[in-house]
Amino acid sequence: MRILLFTGKGGVGKSTLAAATACRTASAGHRTLVLSTDAAHSLADALDVLATSEPTEAAPNLWVQHVDAQQRFEQSWRDIQGYLLSVLDVAGVDPVAAEELTVIPGAEEVLALLEVRTQARSGEWDVLVVDCAPTAETLRLLALPEALGWYMTRVLPVERRVVKALKPVLSRAAGVPMPGDSVFDAIERLHAELDDVRTLLTGPDASVRLVLTPESVVLAEARRAYTFLTLFGYAVDAAVVNRVFPEGGADAWRTTWVRAQQQVLADAADSFAGLDLRTSVYRDIEPVGRAELLELAGAVYGGDDPLARRAGRPPLDVRQEAGGRVLALPLPLASRDDVRLARKGDELVVSVASYRRLLTLPPGLARLRVAGARVQDGELQVRFVDEETT
Repeated sequence: MRILLFTGKGGVGKSTLAAATACRTASAGHRTLVLSTDAAHSLADALDVLATSEPTEAAPNLWVQHVDAQQRFEQSWRDIQGYLLSVLDVAGVDPVAAEELTVIPGAEEVLALLEVRTQARSGEWDVLVVDCAPTAETLRLLALPEALGWYMTRVLPVERRVVKALKPVLSRAAGVPMPGDSVFDAIERLHAELDDVRTLLTGPDASVRLVLTPESVVLAEARRAYTFLTLFGYAVDAAVVNRVFPEGGADAWRTTWVRAQQQVLADAADSFAGLDLRTSVYRDIEPVGRAELLELAGAVYGGDDPLARRAGRPPLDVRQEAGGRVLALPLPLASRDDVRLARKGDELVVSVASYRRLLTLPPGLARLRVAGARVQDGELQVRFVDEETT
């Protein structure tokens, strides 16, 4: 099954392009589900159909779904929330206020990713098109499974043993209920599900499409998204520049805009070299409904298959070089000043701006020491040598 994720700055038209792509694949005979994890839920508006929290048929071979994040939240968070409510009850917090306090900000959006997993694993679809939240929220969500994995492997087992050993003493001394096995089991279950989401979305059948408009501020955000998504192992295979003013027959005002957009398009071509860069002209009417969306998809993809994916660099590569081994991590558009590197035991901590990834080194590298690092040709290259090497 092919998975396409569309993301970009809010208001650039990512929902419309996701819907247009889904219409195109459905018209080619692929059973397609287009699903929104964006709280704004603009998909049904673009398709001009009603949508529910379950897949709803919108056209032959095409279904649309707006994820009910609250329902997923209740299913996956119930045990954890129940424990937190019991703690707040002992503390004398009003039940209504307690209910609000136990809803962690952003949790519903995170759990919406679980619906992506459910549909991807259902076996019902040939194509899953995901209309993601705006860029910043998407990056936080996609970084979460790996961050939670670190906590699960290093912190949770210790906490579970400590609570089990000290539960009688702590409960009597503090008067606060200690978490039981059901709470820890719920956390582990949530982690396993999110880890499976990551496995799906970083797998060979999934890729991200960046949507932007020809404006310098929007391009800057798309460039950062490209770097950060690659840092966490998500393959970006295309970028679509939307709402490009057509040339010719323009007044002075529009001519100025066309000239500015052409400069941004040139910068985008440099920034996304190696990606499939597409453009979409500013249309004279809003593309709403299947017919308009198919026309939009035709303008963007031409005669090409929208499911095609360009071969890219492996997410992580270890190669032998003279005097040692080099671990290479693709970091497109990153400069030396953007990247910070640290080593903690068998882990390599890579930071780019405010995003950080912990890489567990394979045994062949873990026994070696770091001899140097550089950012070159769009990748971070870390050189490892034997301890005896000077």
